[in-house]
Parts: sequence; structure tokens; C-alpha cells
Amino acid sequence: MTERAQPFYCPYCGDEDLRPHEERTWLCASCRRVFTVTLLGLNFPEGAG
Repeated sequence: MTERAQPFYCPYCGDEDLRPHEERTWLCASCRRVFTVTLLGLNFPEGAG
């Protein structure tokens, strides 16, 4: 697994023209927003496992 996975579209405008921007951030060429994608964890229902 890679440390950084590429998002497929901008979460703000939906455009697919994304480019890496600095460390661990993405730039949307359409709306010019810079954002990060972060995994916070997994949520398992109580009693699972």
C-alpha cells in the first residue's frame, strides 16, 4: 500500500483535474482549492468479531 493514495475527483466541485500540491495535499485545477484526504480510522459495530 502506498503512503498517499490519489483522489479521483475534487470533493468541492467534482472536477477530475487534480494535481499534487506540496506535501500530502492536492490542488484542484478547476476551483483552485487545496485539500487533503485523511483516513481517521475504522468503525466496527459493537459485538463484531
